[in-house]
Amino acid sequence: MERRQLLKTAELLAIGGVTSLAGCSSSGNGDGGGGEPTTTETQETTAGSGGSKAGANTVMMVTEGSEYYFDPIGLFIESGDTVTFEIQSGSHSATAYKEGNGPASVTRIADGAEAFNSEILSEQGATYEHTFETTGTYDFFCIPHKTLGMVGRIIVGEPGGPAEGSMPPDGDVPESQTIVNQDSVSYSEFSG
Repeated sequence: MERRQLLKTAELLAIGGVTSLAGCSSSGNGDGGGGEPTTTETQETTAGSGGSKAGANTVMMVTEGSEYYFDPIGLFIESGDTVTFEIQSGSHSATAYKEGNGPASVTRIADGAEAFNSEILSEQGATYEHTFETTGTYDFFCIPHKTLGMVGRIIVGEPGGPAEGSMPPDGDVPESQTIVNQDSVSYSEFSG
């Protein structure tokens, strides 16, 4: 953790990371007494830095016109952290690339890790949570929009495992080191 923070600080200084630090003082100082974040708070925390801070581990599932995506598309967390997948619009799933898990035909999660599958959620604001215990790289997809490139990547602790060195078979995600350096990579930043 200290090495990662040192590398991130050096990178921020090298690129003048004022923009990356903009969300660091936002709300999210703890769990907020068990209340779930509003959509606005979630967008603020996922758009800025904050990977393993409470409230920042929310991945929105979005339909916007003809685009279907996870936001952020890349997220860094620590082992033992829980990620909440939340429907912002449309009907989606958060499904790990593990052979035999839903329509996954390949494994792209950390060796020995538990696969996750929210099944399809349709109601705006519906959530699914998964706690990530095993260090490594996790690629995931949305069952109904997999062939349209709705994929994402979560790094737990440090990159590693079968997903490293290549992209998921159904779309592109940020490089693992970029996710580690930024804590969170928004869909608009990645696709823009």
